[in-house]
Amino acid sequence: MSSMDKYAIRTESANAVPFGSAQEAWFWFIHAQAARNDGARFALGAGIISRPCEPVDILKILNRLHRQRRLLMDHFLVLRHYGLRLMPPDPSRVKEMRAHKLWTEALKCLEDIFIRKGIVQAPPGFMEEAAE
Repeated sequence: MSSMDKYAIRTESANAVPFGSAQEAWFWFIHAQAARNDGARFALGAGIISRPCEPVDILKILNRLHRQRRLLMDHFLVLRHYGLRLMPPDPSRVKEMRAHKLWTEALKCLEDIFIRKGIVQAPPGFMEEAAE
């Protein structure tokens, strides 16, 4: 293997498995970031299940949404807190009602972008809704 092959940028794998939902993608992202903070390195397609993106791709989407003021710091705080807990906020608990509202708003915003980028599998009938 030449040194050029070693450092070549990988493109999306043809057998990449998109996430089932934005929530699943978010939990994966949070775990990947935690692993990265602990010193892990990532390469596209190097995991057990090949995913259609890298954690940095999701980070770029988050950054853009924050700059556009579509997601506020409150959204990020809730996403991070419950992402690290690996469970969404419970709407039946009084102390988590506002967090649940922010969680759903943020994931709805992320889901539309994730579907368009191929990170999340589009639900049946999504393209017809988007065309209208």
